[in-house]
Amino acid sequence: MIKRIILWLIAIAIVVWAVLYWYESRKPDGPVQKVTASAEEIERGRYLTLASDCAACHTSANGAPLAGGFPLDTPFGTIYSSNLTPSADYGIGRWTKEEFHKALTEGISPPSKNLYPAMPYTSYKGMTRSDSDAIYSYLMSRPAVDVAPPENSLPFPLNQRMAMIGWNLLFFNDKPLPNSSQGSSPEWVRGKYLVNVLEHCAECHTPRGIFGEMELDKYMKGGSLGRFTAPDITPEALAARGWNKEDLQQFFMTGLAPQGSAYSDMHPVIYLSSQHLTPEDNKAIATYLMGDNPPATLPLEMGEGNPQGKQVYLETCSGCHSYDGSGKPNVSVAMKGNSTLRDVDSTNLINAILDGLPEQPFPNNQNMQSMPGFADKLDDQQIANLVNFLRVQWGGQPADVTPEQIKALRQ
Repeated sequence: MIKRIILWLIAIAIVVWAVLYWYESRKPDGPVQKVTASAEEIERGRYLTLASDCAACHTSANGAPLAGGFPLDTPFGTIYSSNLTPSADYGIGRWTKEEFHKALTEGISPPSKNLYPAMPYTSYKGMTRSDSDAIYSYLMSRPAVDVAPPENSLPFPLNQRMAMIGWNLLFFNDKPLPNSSQGSSPEWVRGKYLVNVLEHCAECHTPRGIFGEMELDKYMKGGSLGRFTAPDITPEALAARGWNKEDLQQFFMTGLAPQGSAYSDMHPVIYLSSQHLTPEDNKAIATYLMGDNPPATLPLEMGEGNPQGKQVYLETCSGCHSYDGSGKPNVSVAMKGNSTLRDVDSTNLINAILDGLPEQPFPNNQNMQSMPGFADKLDDQQIANLVNFLRVQWGGQPADVTPEQIKALRQ
């Protein structure tokens, strides 16, 4: 009797799985959409597409803009972004405005495919219908690119999208995201919409649990991006690293500030998104991040770094960053007061030294030259000495980095 019950349960499970698999695997088969929108609506959609930072994830290296195929490396495997052009068979050409809004705000693309939360519907859920309609109008006005993104590389059972039904039941709802600062001014309210919804900053800057869900009790307190981390961007943490509203606004508009330059995953955010926003919107972003009554920026308390690390710095770093850490325009950032050096978490500093950084362009014809990696030139003790020297000398942090930490971060 028990054996028969087990067999029936297995049979029922197979049938349910087959139905859900068919339900998830269907492709849009509606008519190709013909969208008529005014020039003003399309231009507004273009701006909102930039503000929503779509190009950073939906444009692959050497690929057509917004045609998808960009690999998003997650702890669970690689997810490739979708094609956002009006391609009938590979993009959104058969999607209606209603279906597009549902995909953005609920994570379900037509006719019934559950999206992985690598597409930030957990933040876009707060997007207004008029904004999503404008984005849709802009995307549908662009040339169609008939290119299919690669298949995701996820292990079983994560490659079964039906699993997202359970994930959404556990972790997705229509409640607004928490506030990372306090305020009520019109500028703060606008900044909240830009930061929490359109720019979806929390998706990178908030820690995630074992199932990939944002840990909202630690909202904006920093997250992992593979080799590099997205730092804590709560008002107190920003102030502790030397940031204020004015410098943040400058950073979002240019990628450069007295606290350093954008690098790693933050560089495309600046280059493809925030630099194109109005000064008013970038000011609103800075206002929301710091709050209407921001905490006082903490003064930099520099110390005297260890002599061993200083020698390594003079031999390997000073040629670009200058002997006094002042940096060189269009070559390298200053070390004194650098936000990465002032971070209590030394991961980004260590990995930048180990791996190096690529040459990066910035708005207004600014540039930062490439930085070589030193993983094969310096041993763990030398890098630990260098990191501790930098953190004490120009970051006001303790000399608490050990060779074991360097070894653990070597690729």
